[in-house]
Amino acid sequence: MTASPKRYEIFLARLDPVEGSEIGKTRPCVVLSDDHRNAALKTVVICPLTTQLRDEWRCRLRILCAGREADICIDQIRTVNKSRFVKRIDRLKPSTAQLLRELIVEMYGTA
Repeated sequence: MTASPKRYEIFLARLDPVEGSEIGKTRPCVVLSDDHRNAALKTVVICPLTTQLRDEWRCRLRILCAGREADICIDQIRTVNKSRFVKRIDRLKPSTAQLLRELIVEMYGTA
């Protein structure tokens, strides 16, 4: 990958191998880390997406990604190496990015 990933871009990423209840396989992931860190480091912070929709789970945010409904799994935030990225497939709308930030603060608190 030549260019650094940008915050709120969605990439197809290889998440295996995993352990226990970690979310795995190759799937879309939203980049959470800021552009400065993404340019400087070999790793990025991501939230994986799933098509197993859970309306009752407050730790998930429903979006449309590449024309398909998916939930952002805020309970599965992790750091991955950029080499896991296969390709860029989408980007969050600013309004959805705002909802994502609010839900992360609700779940994990403020710094």
